Amino acid sequence: MKFVSWNVNGFRAILGKGFYGFFKDADADIFSLQETKLQAGQHDAVPEGYFEYWSYAQKKGYSGTAVFTKTEPLNVTYGLGFETHDQEGRVITLEFPDFYYVTVYTPNSQDGLARLDYRMEWEEAFKAYLQTLDQKKPVILCGDMNVAHQEIDLKNPKQNRNNAGFTDQEREKFSALLQAGFVDSFRYLYPDMENAYSWWSYRFNARSRNAGWRIDYFIVSDRLKTRIKDSRICAEVQGSDHCPVVLELD
Repeated sequence: MKFVSWNVNGFRAILGKGFYGFFKDADADIFSLQETKLQAGQHDAVPEGYFEYWSYAQKKGYSGTAVFTKTEPLNVTYGLGFETHDQEGRVITLEFPDFYYVTVYTPNSQDGLARLDYRMEWEEAFKAYLQTLDQKKPVILCGDMNVAHQEIDLKNPKQNRNNAGFTDQEREKFSALLQAGFVDSFRYLYPDMENAYSWWSYRFNARSRNAGWRIDYFIVSDRLKTRIKDSRICAEVQGSDHCPVVLELD
């Protein structure tokens, strides 16, 4: 099976930048979006041959996620089941016979780490949610998790230490998630690969210099790791400040 995840930084904006061409060429079994920045009724997507599911933030033009799947799921849920965490359209979960598929747009800790305390609460709730799912059947998790886990995962780790996305607290929460029985599929296959990034700032010609961060992931339950056929970053695909990431499972 082939899975694709992409933070599009505004769904309507990316439509004029070749989105449907990439979508068609990717031919994914399941394709996820983050940061759609939409409200209900603001799109008419429905790619042929796919079921679609959208989650919207209460705040207009903010956050949001979506999933397109060739196979209709058994069940679909939105959020984590907590009102405090379910106002921003950040999580969609699809249940299939053999696995759960979760897409997430993790809250950013923001400039000055203004939202770091909330981020820590979110991380604990999200890990507990995934562990509950994992007790029932394996989990495939994808999305923009807004953290570069290791120094190898961003171009300038020393300069960015304790900036949003590379604080000790955020990195420790990511480690704790992996230790709870999950695997970073890209690092499982390519533990030492450098200069592999999925997000670049719009400032300072960061993308042309490949001064980026790897903050978009496919995470799988530990018992699925031997089925990982490929996990890759499509850095050549333009249209957003993020690029798509891909997982293939046997």
